Amino acid sequence: MSERPVPGSVVASLRCEIFPVDLDRTVTFYRDVLGFDVVRDERTATRPYVAFERGGARLGAAVRSAIDDAELRRPPVGVELVLEVEDLSVERSRVAAADWPVEEDLTRRPWGLSDFRLLDPDGYYWRLTGPISESPSRGG
Repeated sequence: MSERPVPGSVVASLRCEIFPVDLDRTVTFYRDVLGFDVVRDERTATRPYVAFERGGARLGAAVRSAIDDAELRRPPVGVELVLEVEDLSVERSRVAAADWPVEEDLTRRPWGLSDFRLLDPDGYYWRLTGPISESPSRGG
């Protein structure tokens, strides 16, 4: 069954915005731990902002004051940001090489995917997962 385009619809993309306290820490995490490229760096601007890209994933970061309860950024109250990657073991190795703590290590899920989870410097919850076509023996 093929999907028909909705009249007047346009191609869409998704960009998430996060609100960290310290953009330098944020740049280090997203560049060195998650492998994003910095594509716009306005840390010295009146309204500091940094934009990241990795493949089709786009993320913006604008400085804001710290929140009282970082737990509010985590599910089930907050949001789970998911980065689907080609090779989960390579990504897990990158995180280990950066000596970044992992909240939940490589796990094979009942729905057939493997993933691991971590928090960024401001408590944003990330799940790194392999593609749906990943075989059960890969990635843990």
